Amino acid sequence: MISFADVEAAAGRIAGRVLRTPTLPSQSLSKATGCDVTLKLDHLQATGAFKERGAANRLALLSAEERARGVVAMSAGNHAQAVARHASLLGIKATIVMPKFTPTTKVTRTRGWGADVVLHGEQLIEAANHAMALSREHGMVFIHPYDDPAIMAGQGTLALEMLQDAPEQDVLLIPVGGGGLVAGCAVAAAAMRPGIEIYGVEVAAYPAMKQRLDNVPVRVGGPTIAEGIAVQEVGEQPLEVIRKYVRDIIVVPEYAIEEAVGLLAEGAKVVAEGAGAAGLAALLAFPKMFAGKRVAVPVTGGNIDARILSMVLQRNMLRDGRMLRLHLDIPDRPGVLADISRRIGDLGGNIIEVLHQRLFASESVKAAELEVMVEARDAAHANEVLASLEEVYVVRRV
Repeated sequence: MISFADVEAAAGRIAGRVLRTPTLPSQSLSKATGCDVTLKLDHLQATGAFKERGAANRLALLSAEERARGVVAMSAGNHAQAVARHASLLGIKATIVMPKFTPTTKVTRTRGWGADVVLHGEQLIEAANHAMALSREHGMVFIHPYDDPAIMAGQGTLALEMLQDAPEQDVLLIPVGGGGLVAGCAVAAAAMRPGIEIYGVEVAAYPAMKQRLDNVPVRVGGPTIAEGIAVQEVGEQPLEVIRKYVRDIIVVPEYAIEEAVGLLAEGAKVVAEGAGAAGLAALLAFPKMFAGKRVAVPVTGGNIDARILSMVLQRNMLRDGRMLRLHLDIPDRPGVLADISRRIGDLGGNIIEVLHQRLFASESVKAAELEVMVEARDAAHANEVLASLEEVYVVRRV
C-alpha cells in the first residue's frame, strides 16, 4: 500500500513537468449546491486531464535500461495522451493501444505527442490484452492506467496540492474509474487532514468499484458521457487503499453528470468532460449529504467533444425550463403563424426552431400542427410564454 511519503516523493519528482493547477473557491457553485465549494482545476494540464501526474511519476522511475526498451500503454483517451507526452519529454519510444471506437480527435492528439498508436479491439479489455501482448513480445514496459503504485502516488499529488492551497476542507469528492486517483488522493488527504470525509464518485452505468466494495457481482455497461470513468474492471491495489481510507462510493445518475457539466460551464466558466464533472454531480444529486460543508471538488478533465458539450447545454436548458419545446394544434389560415410569433416575441421569447406540418399531421385539411422551440430567460419566463399561447391555442409541452 502506498504511503504519504510516496505521494510527497512523487510531487518532487514531477515538479516542473506537470502544472501546479489553481485551487479556487467558487461562489456560483456554492450558491447552487448549498455548500462551500472549492475547485481544483486539473483540466488545465497540457493534455487536459489529471492523468499526467501518474504518467510523469511512473516514467520518471524507469531505469535507463527500461527507457531504452520503450513503453506501451492502453487507453481510450487521457492516459494515452499523458503517457505519450511524458515519454516524448524523456525521449522514450511510446506505443499506445486504443480501441477501434476511439474518437479520431483523441487518436490524433495522442499521435501528436509522438506516440505510435495501434487501434485494436472493440472494447477496452481487448485493447488492454493486446497492449500486454506487445509488452511481452517486444520487451516494452507496460504502463498501467491505475493499478500501479507509482501511478497512484502521482495522482495523489492532486489532493496534496489542493489541501496545501485550501487546507480547511470537510469533504473531498473524487471521480472513480479504475481507482488510481481516488486511492492516491485518499492517502494524501488522510495524512494532511485527519477526519476529512473522502468519497469516490461513479456514474450509474459503471458502478464497478461500488459493487466490488459491496462484494456483489460486477455488472456494468451502457451509454454515458462520463467515458473516462466507464470501466469494467477496477484496480486491485487501489481497491485495498479505498477500503481503508474512503468513506463510501457515491453512484450518480447520468442526468447529474450532464447537469454538472452544464453548471461548470455556465456557473464557473469551466469546460469539463463528463468524468471530470463527477464530483460536482455528487453534490447536485445528493445535496443534503453535504449541505453547509466545505467541499473540495477536482475538475479532473476537460476533453469533451464540442458537439457533446453543445447537446448537454441544450438538454440542461430543457430540464430547467429555459428552453420550451411546444406542440400546437392550429387552424390553417393566414396570420396564425404571425400571431404565434408575435405572442412569443412580445414576451421576450426567442424562437430557435419551427416545424410546420400541414399535409399529414392533422385529421382536417383546415388544421395544422406546429412544433416550436423557444428560448426563455428562466422557468418563470417560459411559463409566461406558455400561458399566452394557451389563451388561444391548444398547446402541449413536449
